[in-house]
Amino acid sequence: MKKNRKLFTAGLFSVLMLGTACTKEEEEGQYALEDGKSTVIYDLAGDTGASMGNTDGKEPRPFNTFLFRLRDQKQIWIKTKDDSLRWLKSADWDLAFTGPYNSEIYVNNASRNLNPGYGGEADNTAVVMVEQAYDFVNEAVSDEMFSKSEVNKIGWAGSGESPGWFYYSLTTHIMQAIPNRTYILRLQDGKYAKLQLVNAYKGNPPAVTDLNWPAPYYTFRYYIQEDGSKNLKTR
Repeated sequence: MKKNRKLFTAGLFSVLMLGTACTKEEEEGQYALEDGKSTVIYDLAGDTGASMGNTDGKEPRPFNTFLFRLRDQKQIWIKTKDDSLRWLKSADWDLAFTGPYNSEIYVNNASRNLNPGYGGEADNTAVVMVEQAYDFVNEAVSDEMFSKSEVNKIGWAGSGESPGWFYYSLTTHIMQAIPNRTYILRLQDGKYAKLQLVNAYKGNPPAVTDLNWPAPYYTFRYYIQEDGSKNLKTR
């Protein structure tokens, strides 16, 4: 286990690909992320000063967590004890990007152990992963499904049953975003949303072969239904 973990952290972002095969549309434009309704975040910089090993210009240290607030795209850094005390137990954030290269993502939740928001104010949230392309997720799941969901951390998918957003090969050291995987959210205010995590490399490339490619820079998109209904149609 320790050997596997070492391999993972050493080679996590050696090479990144965004699917097992690219269609012509993906090759020309990656994903057609813009749909006129969703909020698309391009190249949101994570903790680019940290490194898992000895890398020129970077510090070998744990990556600082950052929080993200969906309603206004505010990025909040957690670098000190005061930052943690001020923000983590509040309901004033939605996503936490944690772990190696900020690749382990949590939805703010007060009742989930190990969640950055554990014991805090976000007591109405839930997340359900569906094996469906973002564009075709038109409706939030039932409240019963939200209540039964065990999804907490969204990170490395060690198996097909995992809710993680990427696969990682210990043999090839390739990180691969899982296609046709969408996260349906119930937010603290009771509104419903959907989320797609797309890439962690600057420029949202279809594949990375340069080991010095800048990372982490997150591309993702989401849609919040402001009228309180479960209608999540964006196309």
